Amino acid sequence: MTSSTNERMKRDYDYLFKLVLIGDSGVGKSCLLLRFADDSFTDSYISTIGVDFRFRTLKINKKTVKLQIWDTAGQERFRTITSAYYRGADGIIMVYDVTSLESFEHVDEWLNEVDRFAHENTCKLLVGNKADLTDDRKVSEESARALAQRLHIQFLETSAKTSTNVTTAFSLMAEELIATLKNVRKSGTADVAKLSSTQEEKKGCCK
Repeated sequence: MTSSTNERMKRDYDYLFKLVLIGDSGVGKSCLLLRFADDSFTDSYISTIGVDFRFRTLKINKKTVKLQIWDTAGQERFRTITSAYYRGADGIIMVYDVTSLESFEHVDEWLNEVDRFAHENTCKLLVGNKADLTDDRKVSEESARALAQRLHIQFLETSAKTSTNVTTAFSLMAEELIATLKNVRKSGTADVAKLSSTQEEKKGCCK
């Protein structure tokens, strides 16, 4: 048994990815994280102070993928702290609230921060949360899809309350990262950072 095989057995996963949730305060980032990591939900709103994180593993095409997911504060006073967590992120999930037009209009501002602090090819996903609140909707799915197309990123709507598309969102990100890693390996591109399947850490990218 090779040392690399032994190392994978010790780690008990094939890939390790760092994901960061960003977006305005109150859009439901913490609720998405709790639903995905713990399958729990609460209506009580407590603003994240600084950052929080959880782990969860998924099976993607018979591979075990471990996700380290960072939940960041949306308030302006924490921007300096949270922007530091963009560095080394494999994927960024930008969350807005479908009942808040303001949070949707701020997506471009969040993307500017990602472009400033994150790796150039970090994978990005746009998520419209609270899709269960149909009577309070202010942002149409069509508008969000058009924005995602303009930004050249993937998009879907979720509901942390009902769990709709929550696992799908994180699985989508993991699948994209794995696919991109394979493409980078085939091309022999030097600018690939460290995937847990072969090294201790990884900094992957998405196109």
